[in-house]
Amino acid sequence: MITIAFLLSLTAARAADDSYRIQTVDAVPPKELAEPIRKLLTDRCVQLFAGADQPLVEVWFRKEAPADAVEVQIQNGLTYREIPETTLLGALRVNGDFSDYRRQKIALGVYTLRLAFQPPTDDHQGSAPYTEFLLVSPAVEDTKPDAMEHKALEKLSIKTTGKHPAVLLLFPGKNTTDEPKLVNKDDCRVLMVKQDVRVGETKAVMGVGLALIGASPKAVEKR
Repeated sequence: MITIAFLLSLTAARAADDSYRIQTVDAVPPKELAEPIRKLLTDRCVQLFAGADQPLVEVWFRKEAPADAVEVQIQNGLTYREIPETTLLGALRVNGDFSDYRRQKIALGVYTLRLAFQPPTDDHQGSAPYTEFLLVSPAVEDTKPDAMEHKALEKLSIKTTGKHPAVLLLFPGKNTTDEPKLVNKDDCRVLMVKQDVRVGETKAVMGVGLALIGASPKAVEKR
């Protein structure tokens, strides 16, 4: 038998879920970014709102991301694994109370977003449904767009939280549309966008699924 309390809790949950929305606007990348990084980003950003008039976060993506792939991979659809690890893929501006996939608080400010693959260690087992992430690093510390060593990126991202690299989970970018959309996947609110990619002289597109809201079950258990 369905109780009134259950219906009320379900209505409240749906209301909270519906409070999240996005919009895409013309906006130059933040001035806090180093110029070599700013010029790689589009002049369009996706704003995420959480029931308020001011966007909680704003995301800029790269105009074209470099990839290393053969023709069959391009035809089948590029994945994150064809993008070199630590590649700069975008920038993030945090305007409100925001946390990463580990429930780590990310302070107000501007950050770079770089691709990273989760190390296959025991402490990471079961912490996420996928092993691809964007690491969040302070813009003031990340001034060159070039790729770097994985450990160097980890150290850079740790400066965001002071404890552990700040991470945003990536879902497979399947079923993306020309316009960005926000979808619900595994209790996460995921921004689905198309990312232009260049493989040598060939232009291609890769779907990106960036989890902006939601946390690892392990992180939730540790609260």
